[in-house]
Amino acid sequence: MVEQSSTDRHLFINRELSWLAFNERVLAEARNGSLPMHERIKFLSIVSSNLDEFFMVRVAGIKQQAQGVVADLPADGMLPGEQLSAIAERTHKMSDEQYRVWKSELLPLLAANGLTVLSRDALTAEQKAAAKIWFQTKVFPALTPLAVDPGHPFPHLRNKSLNVAVVVRRGGQRRRKDLGESALAVVQVPSVLPRLVPLPAAQGTAFLLLEELILLHAADLFPGFAVDQVCAFRLTRNWDLDIDEEESQDLLASIQQELRRRDRGAVVRLEIDQTASAALESQLTVALKITPADVYRVSGPLQLQDLTAISDADPRLDNRVEPFVPATPPVIANADSILQLVGQKDLLLHHPYESFDPVVRFLEEAADDPNVLAIKQTLYRTTGDSPVARALVRASENGKQVAVLVELKARLDEANNIAWARRMEENGVHVVYGLIGLKTHCKVTLVVRREGSGIRRYVHLGTGNYNSATARAYTDLSLFTARTEIADDATALFNLLTGYSTQPNWKRLAVAPATLQSRILELIEREAQRARKGEPSRIIAKVNALVDPVVIRALYGASQAGVEIDLLVRGICCLRPGVPGVSERIRVFSIVDRFLEHTRAFAFGVGPSADVFISSADWMPRNFHRRVEVMAPVEDPALKTRILDEVLGLGLKDNVKARQLQSDGLYVPIALQLDGVAVRSQAVLLDAARRSGLVAGAEPVLRHVASPVEKANDPARLSSGSGSAA
Repeated sequence: MVEQSSTDRHLFINRELSWLAFNERVLAEARNGSLPMHERIKFLSIVSSNLDEFFMVRVAGIKQQAQGVVADLPADGMLPGEQLSAIAERTHKMSDEQYRVWKSELLPLLAANGLTVLSRDALTAEQKAAAKIWFQTKVFPALTPLAVDPGHPFPHLRNKSLNVAVVVRRGGQRRRKDLGESALAVVQVPSVLPRLVPLPAAQGTAFLLLEELILLHAADLFPGFAVDQVCAFRLTRNWDLDIDEEESQDLLASIQQELRRRDRGAVVRLEIDQTASAALESQLTVALKITPADVYRVSGPLQLQDLTAISDADPRLDNRVEPFVPATPPVIANADSILQLVGQKDLLLHHPYESFDPVVRFLEEAADDPNVLAIKQTLYRTTGDSPVARALVRASENGKQVAVLVELKARLDEANNIAWARRMEENGVHVVYGLIGLKTHCKVTLVVRREGSGIRRYVHLGTGNYNSATARAYTDLSLFTARTEIADDATALFNLLTGYSTQPNWKRLAVAPATLQSRILELIEREAQRARKGEPSRIIAKVNALVDPVVIRALYGASQAGVEIDLLVRGICCLRPGVPGVSERIRVFSIVDRFLEHTRAFAFGVGPSADVFISSADWMPRNFHRRVEVMAPVEDPALKTRILDEVLGLGLKDNVKARQLQSDGLYVPIALQLDGVAVRSQAVLLDAARRSGLVAGAEPVLRHVASPVEKANDPARLSSGSGSAA
């Protein structure tokens, strides 16, 4: 192949298509027959919820661009219309495969385990009688049939709501002058009712879906009319917020107003049962103002994510993944004071293998400690009943100065964050909403404590949110430190966020939008310079997404200079690896497994002397330019080694759940050599946590040999550790 310039658009993979490739990897887990049944259903549901957000945000935005909204073209150069066509082709195939897996693999598997999801056409007499009683007593009173005719315009239907379309015609004694030979009516399926309706079964447990129950009894909703046709449908709307922060006098009030408006967003997708007639589909597309390409005919239940509730009726442990209780390192569990422990040395937690409880304990201890003067925190996403937020409220009630930056613009969590902001304000917490035009996405806590005649500060930095629920399902890192220069930077960061301040000269942290991208580029170039001099050089990075074209071009340049680069990119990757003369020294891997790979960690250099960082930021333009993000160095040698071995090195050894990105944009499983050792990184860490707990400072599970020329996923690199992980 002729050497290409790194500015060539063909060297970039389209962002949207790369995201769809990630969702296809999730779908592959739903097909994986080696997984327990309910785990497969979980992955199938994730595919559906992921597609919902993709259409609500990404497809909606591209549709606006296609209608003339000015936006920069992606680095690959695809026009909005080209992207929409390519997306439609991929998502229609994905939807078809989803329902094939459900219908051909999971439904029979459920039935074999005594769990039957019935169709309305396959009920016994006994089941029909039970369904009738359930409908009349629990469902019928909650339904509102809505006519669609010249006197009744097509109703406004909520985003992601389930609905039933009913085509009726005149019959019996009742007449309506405005009703022709047939007419359309819509019934919204109540979201407050259980989706799974239990019915009697000769063996095991049987369910009928709520919309199927309504379809079965549609005639009861239209007495005097004959029902010609029924089908379920669901629509997805543009769900992004449109707020002019510069013009907003009250950001919280503006977002609340926009939240009320966004359910009026344009429809971007219609999912409809495949049994619907062409005429009915046409009526709905006209009413919803969409094109035929926006219609997805499905051969199974809409909103597949609801079907995870089936597991509640199945107590058998062999049908689900083995339960896991996160470990608490003994050094923390046995400490009288976590603040005192952090004052002695840096601590690192690897979630979910290690518990999130020490993070909560850190805050609770600070809230009750009479010598703690102030607590400051950024809060991007949290749980509805957040122990973190409760600890902050208690600190305020105990007389501490508590300042919390609540990011109201956290996508799809806006309403939850508004509720927490109001609750904390009512309890005396000083709540701020960040900088105009930027999302505050960094995860930082600063505790200010009086000690002797002076002040000492304690800092927590995370790669994930202050969310105790997702901390059990996402892989992330927590770093605790009392190092003076990091504490100085954390203090400056909060002064910048809560008051008036110019950008400080950061001592240890790299902070977006000011210095994060430039610092990463500087580190990449440093490795390139080392390679040009013939010195050992290496780059390893683990992120959720790699999109930024400036960083990608810098990585191409480093590869051309001779740097060996390994990238663990869970989701979107716009970099095209393995292109001769451009990126042949770059390898990209993606791991999809039980836990969502969410860690951001980077290493620049070779072996123990490498510079190691953790961050809240992916390598995307939005993280570099439109968000407040933080990248922090890990300076303790034992913790650096732990990240190199346990987080980055072990991920690169994964040859069971990892897939490698090819230069054509396809992801392929890692080929295991005949004499190779199978390594499933998450299983190794789970096993270590179950066996002995994770002890800070212990030998790592696997030793990562960070030579500049090693090949990723070479089984020969595997060596056993001591059985416990640092």
